[in-house]
Amino acid sequence: MDDAEYQPLLNPASGLYETLSYESIQDIRPNGRPVSSRSTIPETATYGRNLTWTSAYILVVSRVIGSGIFATPGSIVKSVGSVGLALLVWLVGTVLAACGLAVSMEFGCMLPRSGGDKVYLECTYRRPRFLASTLIAVQAVLLGFTASNCIIFSKYALFALSIEPTEYQQKALAAGLMTAITIVHGCFLKTGIWIQNLLGWMKIFMIAAMTLTGLWVILFRHEEHSISVSNGLNRTGYDVFLWDNLWEGSNWSWSLLSTSLFKVFYSYAGLNNVNNVLNEVQDPIRTVKSVCPSALVTACSLYLLANISYFLVVPIEEIKNSGELVGALLFERVFGPHVGRTLFPLAIAVSAAGNVMVVTFAWARVNQEIARQGFLPFSSILSSSRPFNSPLGGLIVHYIPSLFVIVLPPPGDVYSFILDVEGYPGQIFALAIAVGLLIMRRRQPNLPRPFKAWLPAVWLRIIVCIALLAAPFIPPPDGKGDVDFFYATYAVVGVGIVLFGVIYWYIWTVLLPRWGGYRLEEEVDVLDDGTSYYEACAIIYSLAFINDLDF
Repeated sequence: MDDAEYQPLLNPASGLYETLSYESIQDIRPNGRPVSSRSTIPETATYGRNLTWTSAYILVVSRVIGSGIFATPGSIVKSVGSVGLALLVWLVGTVLAACGLAVSMEFGCMLPRSGGDKVYLECTYRRPRFLASTLIAVQAVLLGFTASNCIIFSKYALFALSIEPTEYQQKALAAGLMTAITIVHGCFLKTGIWIQNLLGWMKIFMIAAMTLTGLWVILFRHEEHSISVSNGLNRTGYDVFLWDNLWEGSNWSWSLLSTSLFKVFYSYAGLNNVNNVLNEVQDPIRTVKSVCPSALVTACSLYLLANISYFLVVPIEEIKNSGELVGALLFERVFGPHVGRTLFPLAIAVSAAGNVMVVTFAWARVNQEIARQGFLPFSSILSSSRPFNSPLGGLIVHYIPSLFVIVLPPPGDVYSFILDVEGYPGQIFALAIAVGLLIMRRRQPNLPRPFKAWLPAVWLRIIVCIALLAAPFIPPPDGKGDVDFFYATYAVVGVGIVLFGVIYWYIWTVLLPRWGGYRLEEEVDVLDDGTSYYEACAIIYSLAFINDLDF
């Protein structure tokens, strides 16, 4: 790490210590002691900087590329109707994802420490005090789970073994995966990093190999696999990429196009995953500036090549009717029904397991940062890196809700509904962060920014977030959503969770202090392992003084 790059942040004389703190250092208690202030100076985790550039790259790529690459292309083609329009949607979705990534990169280079969105919200929205931290803590406790890819791993691993699972067996294997990953990351830190790197490279290799099979089939087995139908609907091979055929059947309905764009946009979720663990990344600023664009290029290349491979091998009408089995059709046509039946589910299982590992790894660090701030019960225990020199407390906070979501809900609509609820508040925070970037530029124009997002990209990110937040409230054509109840229920519940956080914050930080005649302040403590954490404590003042305080 080049110390000169951090010098403006580390130098108190520069005046940046106050402007970069979550709470102004000018807040003075009546006894003359300054209120403790959390600066955003880069810090190293007590267990060291164990993530190299390669590990950070896998952390992002494996988070972005999950099992959706085997299913999402089919649903998009069905919506838009043509090969050309489907590829155009993927390209536009990639541009929108790049806009969101630019916002995260500017914040990550400006505030290079673990916590990701938590750090950015706290630094930007310092008033009302504790509100941003409370909302992030509520999201972590109520919605901080990893369940979907655990279920997908279980389903396809058993399918590859030719086992027809019961619901109990499927949930047991999914819970077993979550438990095993928690133990590995909590008790064997470096081993966990090694395993997730291995799974990540396996995923990249398998998907790259899959994308090349289309070209291989056309070059060496063209006559065997080509299908020519007089009406042109089932063209395959090079014919689908002729200009006239490329746009045949296009559906330019904005409703369908917007839905497809959102699917592509969600396919890139996690491009900022490295921002959650920057305390453990070697040379964090340079890593953010190089890893994130590299991961975006990798994901974009694999997504486009996978789509091209599907179009070259599988007739478009079969792709439209495949639902979530377009990847299975490719494997079956290339490797035959017997080998393809085994390879396809194994590829999905490996992809899902790798995704669970990196998501768990990152969420544990976010939870530990929340605990360090004193917003979780038993904060001193959950903040500690003991006994295995790892964020075991953060892993446990992540494990408990994940296990509940895996085991308790019945399969089907309720499970899908829970996953939708999980994502909606995330878009609210994403909008707040994008707007916050503009606020920080206006408030601190001279703040060192090793990377600066293009301003139109920031505004485009804001527009996309608003569109995603509004989309659930637009009635679908038939008036029905993906579940049997009101189509916007998951959005309403998501907003309700955010409002619950606001109400909890108001009671905890405003009403109770006023009634009790005290004010909440933070005191810094250092644990035996060297971890610093901030404990909220009640400072007793007179009621007259309390009434004059600015909350």
